[in-house]
Amino acid sequence: MTDRLVAGDTAPDFTLQDQDGTEHRLGSLRGRKVIVYFYPAASTPGCTTEACDFRDNMSSLQAAGYEVLGVSKDDLPALATFKHEQALTFPLLSDPDLAVHKAYAAWGEKNNYGKVVTGTIRSTIVVDEDGTVQLPLYNVKATGHVASLRKKLGLV
Repeated sequence: MTDRLVAGDTAPDFTLQDQDGTEHRLGSLRGRKVIVYFYPAASTPGCTTEACDFRDNMSSLQAAGYEVLGVSKDDLPALATFKHEQALTFPLLSDPDLAVHKAYAAWGEKNNYGKVVTGTIRSTIVVDEDGTVQLPLYNVKATGHVASLRKKLGLV
């Protein structure tokens, strides 16, 4: 497993397809602040809570200059369904081979209901305009995460 990212690291570049098959490259967003968040599975309760929280706070995040990218291992049809059903207003990116998850240390062992399993570690990485990790957050809770993130970013 890759070591966790720390503030000041260069954010690993990636190119992934969104729910519609459109490619998104992190490097093409230089000059903008980007929130890359990793979630275990589309349309599950916790991931729906987190995604809707980002959706409901999108205007204030965008007003502060942030783009949001959601990343999971789900296939494109599952992401398209999730985005449509929840009226999400940001791209959902598919990382089926887990390369980006691993580069961001968002894949590994975690405790799931008392059992140690290997899977997606719910993580949020804030990348600044220069492509540098500004704020890496691992093992975040789905509920209340965006409010906590906004506070850490000074947006409250």
